[in-house]
Amino acid sequence: MIELRHVSKQYRTRKGAFDALIDINLRIDDGDMFGIIGESGAGKSTLVRCINLLDRPTSGSIVIDGRDVTGYQGRELRAFRNSVGMIFQDFSLFQQRTVLDNVTFPLEVMHVDRGEARRRATALLERVGIADKAQSYPSELSGGQQQRVSIARALINEPKIMLCDEATSALDSRTTIQILDLLRDLNREMGVTMVHITHSLDVAMRVTNRIAVIDRGRIAEEGPTDEVLTSPQSETTRLLIAHSKGTVSDEEVL
Repeated sequence: MIELRHVSKQYRTRKGAFDALIDINLRIDDGDMFGIIGESGAGKSTLVRCINLLDRPTSGSIVIDGRDVTGYQGRELRAFRNSVGMIFQDFSLFQQRTVLDNVTFPLEVMHVDRGEARRRATALLERVGIADKAQSYPSELSGGQQQRVSIARALINEPKIMLCDEATSALDSRTTIQILDLLRDLNREMGVTMVHITHSLDVAMRVTNRIAVIDRGRIAEEGPTDEVLTSPQSETTRLLIAHSKGTVSDEEVL
C-alpha cells in the first residue's frame, strides 16, 4: 500500500516560494491501477517524483506498506528505489546500448551475475513481445517498441510499484491502446501496483480502477474511475471532461 500523508512540496524561485503540492492525502492499495490526472502544471509529475523520493516532500510523509520511507538515505534509499519501476514518455533508453543491454542495465548496477541478468531480461522481452529485437538499438525501433523496452527494464528488478509518467503521450492512438493493454495485463499477472500520471481521460478510463484529480497542487476529487468521470463532484473534473469533449477551450480549463 502507498500512503501519502499531508504531503506538501514547495520550491524556492527567484520570484519567491512556489507551492507545487499542498496537503496531499492519498491511499493506493496493493494491485491498484491508480490514475493521477490533471492539466499541465497541476502537480502530477511532482507528485510521482515524491512517491519514489526523487523529490523530497517539504512536509508530510510517504508511507509504503506501513513503513515511513520519507527520510531514507544511502543503502535504504537505493533498496527502496529498486522496488519502484519507472516508465517515462520519452522512453529514456541508452542509444548506444542494444535492447537487451538496456534491459539488463539496472542489474549491472547491482552487480547481478551477467548470465542471470541476460536470462531475466530475455524472459521479459519475450513477455512484452519484442524478443526478436534483443540485439537491435533504440534508433531502429518504433515508438511503441521503445516503450516496450522501457517497460521490460522497469520490471527487471521485480518491483512492487510501477510509476508511469505520461507513458503513452508520445505514441499514436493504436499504439497507445496496445501499450495500455499490455500494462493492464502485467498488472493482473504480476500484481504490480501501477500509478499512471496522465492528462488523458481516455487513458484513465481504459486502465485505471481509481483516480485522483489534481489541480494547482491540491486534490480536487478522488474515487473509483467510473464514478468520478461519470458523476464528477468538483468543478475541476467537470472542466476536464468538457475539455476532452471539446466543449470548452484550453483557456477555460486553465
